[in-house]
Amino acid sequence: MKNIIFFIAVLYYSLSFSQSDEVVIKSLYDNSLTDGKSYEWLDYLSNKIGGRLSGSANAEKAINWTKRELESLGLDKVWLQPVMVPKWVRGNPEISYIEMDNKKTDVNICALGGSIATPQSGIKASIIEVSGIEELKLLGKEKIQGKIVFFNRPMDATLIHTFKAYGGCVDQRYAGAMEAGKLGAVGVIIRSMNLKLDDFPHTGSMSYGNITVNQRIPSAAISTNDSEILSKKLKENHDLKFYLKQNCKQMEDVPSYNVIGEITGTEFPDKYIVVGGHLDSWDLADGAHDDGAGVVQSMEVLRLLKKNGIKPKHSIRVVLFMNEENGLRGGRKYAEIAKQKNEEHIFALESDSGGFTPRGFSFDCSDTDFNTILKWKPLFKPYLIHYFEKEGSGADIGPLKNESIVLAGLRPDSQRYFDYHHAATDTFEAVNKRELELGAATMTSLVYLVDKYGFK
Repeated sequence: MKNIIFFIAVLYYSLSFSQSDEVVIKSLYDNSLTDGKSYEWLDYLSNKIGGRLSGSANAEKAINWTKRELESLGLDKVWLQPVMVPKWVRGNPEISYIEMDNKKTDVNICALGGSIATPQSGIKASIIEVSGIEELKLLGKEKIQGKIVFFNRPMDATLIHTFKAYGGCVDQRYAGAMEAGKLGAVGVIIRSMNLKLDDFPHTGSMSYGNITVNQRIPSAAISTNDSEILSKKLKENHDLKFYLKQNCKQMEDVPSYNVIGEITGTEFPDKYIVVGGHLDSWDLADGAHDDGAGVVQSMEVLRLLKKNGIKPKHSIRVVLFMNEENGLRGGRKYAEIAKQKNEEHIFALESDSGGFTPRGFSFDCSDTDFNTILKWKPLFKPYLIHYFEKEGSGADIGPLKNESIVLAGLRPDSQRYFDYHHAATDTFEAVNKRELELGAATMTSLVYLVDKYGFK
């Protein structure tokens, strides 16, 4: 009889314990959806400041504005963390066309971040299409020298996880110019990383590795529609010419900052939980999905905790990282300083997959910690959050990785993300208010649970 009474008491305690969490999480979602700040913040960041390429005047404006907004929340600490970042400038708009049978067909291109410029008069040359770097190497110098290489491997539309499709072909964007330059090519154009057929080229970072300066060649992305047109015309006439002109330039590194705000923990002030996104963006649009959404959602986590009267046990920091897009300097600097100060980070959550409807999280952690996290999954079911998987987390929090920390990434629905990623379409109008606010509440709920229960 005593055992039955004990079991009932434990069960009742467990249920009330869970119900308490349900009430708190419901309040977090309600506040985000009815009295949230994330959409208002994103409107300002996107439409009053705009694209925030590292080292630019707009990046500096975003630093100053987000610092002021965090200060207005009444956090315990707000500060700027210095970091040197690369400064790359696009210059005048790019020009390109296909020349065939004495006719010119204009195409949509944009320089890739970090690329060199063409000569002032541009480049006109024969073009050769390849499906990737391996095919390029098989063709060899004899067939590549003096030509423009056209990398035309599309993202795999059969993969439901679109980030895997992206990962399956982004190597040609990042390393295509480096490998083609070694074989004497005069330029490369890369099919945009996009599952949709449209006229918008998608930029992104590229690298020359350690090749010599005289081997470096201009690198640009071409829209998916124009990739299809170019490929078709090449089949009709292998001797057509392609013209490319771009005016970009890599400058000297410049000083910048990560923006950090903190609520100091009541029980474990020297143990840290981080939530963040990257403040920089590419320059073709205002970077609303990549990663304005992650920035304002991360800011909203701390605001919602304060609004709901939650006084965290651990110190919770929002970190707005600078230079994720073309260097990852901000993420590395934050981890470097944390190590120098011997700070113990128990958890880090990043939002850098757009402001779409949240589906769940991916976790980089031990099996033991993941089993702890899975116990919280039923609390998210009413919000249709079902995706809890062991995978990667985020680029900026990656440098914090060690044997004990749990890293996580917010995983929104990704089907439309690459329509906007690094393109002129990544604007405030492409973000849905409710979806953004659901993501902010989902992040806050996970941070609340990690802070309350921990992993040990």
